[in-house]
Amino acid sequence: MPAAPAGAGAAQQPAEDDARIGVRLVDIPVARLTDPRARNYIIDHLKPGATIDRRVEVHNASPESQHVEFYPVGATVENNTFTALDGRSGNELSGWVSVGVNSVDLPPGGKKVVKVEIAVPETASAGERYAAVLAQVARTPTDRGNIGQIRRVGVRIYLNIGPGGEPPTDFSIGDIAGGPGPGQWPVVTAQVRNTGQRAIDMSGNLFLSRESGSSKAGPFKITTGVTVLPGQVGQVGTELNEPLSAGGWHVQLELTSGTVRRTAEGTITLPVPVRSVVARSAGGTRIAVPVVAGTALVGALLAFLAYRRHRRSGHYRRSRGALS
Repeated sequence: MPAAPAGAGAAQQPAEDDARIGVRLVDIPVARLTDPRARNYIIDHLKPGATIDRRVEVHNASPESQHVEFYPVGATVENNTFTALDGRSGNELSGWVSVGVNSVDLPPGGKKVVKVEIAVPETASAGERYAAVLAQVARTPTDRGNIGQIRRVGVRIYLNIGPGGEPPTDFSIGDIAGGPGPGQWPVVTAQVRNTGQRAIDMSGNLFLSRESGSSKAGPFKITTGVTVLPGQVGQVGTELNEPLSAGGWHVQLELTSGTVRRTAEGTITLPVPVRSVVARSAGGTRIAVPVVAGTALVGALLAFLAYRRHRRSGHYRRSRGALS
């Protein structure tokens, strides 16, 4: 299959700590040059008996030399999450994958391009399958501790098998809603239904404007992208990380998966902004409590602190002793 350099394809997130490594896809099929997903993942549609070659680059971003192992593993999509299997567990697709080298030693800043081959058997049945090619570094336990570490990064594989042309990719956007987030900022979520025949990975932007037209905000990146299987529904969302007044807002949502782009508009009501009230307990400890502005929670907090001071007082101790 003809392929072209992936160019500015984004490297996958490097592992943490001192064993930092990153991987990226080096080339993509010419037919998918306009597909953003194909710059990060191995995505293709093949007939039984076909073979493709791809290249993956691993980069040692740590200040130390690293022994890096390469291997394929099976993967699943469950609860709208693409997950590589534990250890070196395989599935049907990973059994069709071979890598050019099993391991390599990389100096600090070193890079290595590894060939990945996928050979589909003549007897392969139709359908989409999932796997990953992983780069792994392992740290053995030291004299100061008995816990080792394993870090893995990789490139996903989405492979559809069948005769004829590739099955269609499509999705629709459902309800859009706004509500309180886990922290200071509100969150806007939307339901996405996969109406096509291939898995989708969601990304996109959200724009807001006051219903009166007096102010605008965005774009906000969709930060909770999900993988949705055909016929299933997933939820995407983004945190509105800037001060926005409560009340009605008009929203425009743009979502993409590969070359498919869909938009939706609607009206949401943002909650009252969350802020932190800082108070001191009877012992002088500072307490930061997130409360919704304009509610009675501040009064409840102050009442609780008054109770704490009363409980710590000698009068409370004497009263408790008299009752007993």
